[in-house]
Amino acid sequence: MSLIASSQITIILGLGVTGLSVARFLSHQKKSFIVMDTRSTPPAIGDFQKEFKDVKCILGELDAELLSIASEIIISPGIDLKTPEVAAAIKAGASVIGDIELFARAVHQSDAKKSIAAVTGSNAKTTVTTLVGQMAKDAGVKVAIGGNIGKPALDLLLEDADLYVLELSSFQLESTFSLDATVSTVLNISEDHMDRYAALADYHRAKQKIYFGAETVVINRADPLTQPPLAQGVKRITFGLNRPDRNGFGLINRGNVTHLAYEFTALMPAAELQLRGTHNIVNCLAALAMGTALELPIDTMLTTLKNFKGLAHRCQWVATVDGVEYINDSKATNIGATVAAINGFMGEASAVTNTSDKKIILIAGGQAKGADFSTLAKNLKDKVAVIVLIGIDAKLIERSVINAGMTDAIEVINVTSLTEAVYASKKHAKANDIVLLSPACASFDMFDNFEDRGNQFINIVEGLVV
Repeated sequence: MSLIASSQITIILGLGVTGLSVARFLSHQKKSFIVMDTRSTPPAIGDFQKEFKDVKCILGELDAELLSIASEIIISPGIDLKTPEVAAAIKAGASVIGDIELFARAVHQSDAKKSIAAVTGSNAKTTVTTLVGQMAKDAGVKVAIGGNIGKPALDLLLEDADLYVLELSSFQLESTFSLDATVSTVLNISEDHMDRYAALADYHRAKQKIYFGAETVVINRADPLTQPPLAQGVKRITFGLNRPDRNGFGLINRGNVTHLAYEFTALMPAAELQLRGTHNIVNCLAALAMGTALELPIDTMLTTLKNFKGLAHRCQWVATVDGVEYINDSKATNIGATVAAINGFMGEASAVTNTSDKKIILIAGGQAKGADFSTLAKNLKDKVAVIVLIGIDAKLIERSVINAGMTDAIEVINVTSLTEAVYASKKHAKANDIVLLSPACASFDMFDNFEDRGNQFINIVEGLVV
């Protein structure tokens, strides 16, 4: 391939894993393209140059003039649509889409009947996406899982699948216009990525795009921000921890035992789930709602739930030391995820398992991403006894705790490493307490990623076991 001579210029903007998948897709479609990236050595450059020796790459800066005359720009999710060169190209009439839009077009233009289950939300996307995918596999459906996790969406088209289960981020949804999913959900909305969005309303607007064209929508009864503007004929299934009504999943009590339920029918005791915390019960209810929309057998879905042990770095049990549980929730990179974990474990203690009083020693901190921690501070009361802070923005969290008037009830400890944080937590924890790594922040100030942060926590905790 060579640089396009015609006026129909297609530009791939960003050469990471997503950009490489787009290049392969366009090449398979026999479409010409060029590539741009602001980085001089983008992550996928080695593989790209091996596969596409003759394709023009512009690295280190964006060519504003070329972008302004492009007919279509396929933008990676990490690049903001408000980037000046991109915004100018949009104003000049360029079509700017992402890989999810390309994927949706390919699926809907295919002669074969394919289904799409699409999941977004501030938190729990990966858990619910994985659960729905596993439910489908266990039911004998040919399923491919990816998007914002695992394989890029376009690579899934190469698999023998009748159902695609996609986790989608707000960044991916910004440039998606014709998803038209069989079933889609916004699990929850809380402040995240405020370093990219001017206000929560902008973030919310991006998330809501997942509902466009959906046959069935799955809605969180406890979160009004997940409610879509419903079009006529769209089916609706709800989920939540309260008693469900028509077309709803929730909890009901039978003989003093809490059960997962559909409408007025008890399905299984919540205590039979291996996932911990009431927030994970919510995730299971959401997955059941998605699976119901996909017409998966209820008995098979319940068996999947009973066998599902959860994902690494998401409220993952690490060890019990001297009667204290150590939980790795390193994936909690925003406030909503941490609040969900805190409330989930304390809700489990009081409502589901009826265990005795316990408190949380919370390890938090890192890169704040422009977040306001006042919501976190308000959710610490009567749940968190000690908060141990690490990372570059630890003082922002401490200031929120002080401003909320919590310092009489909650001890705040600042440390300089995760090892110090674990040992400080051990010192303050009592039997039946939980030491919870749930940072409410990104990890890149101290770690390679949230997995690295979680793995280091696991290693340190395992060192406590003698």
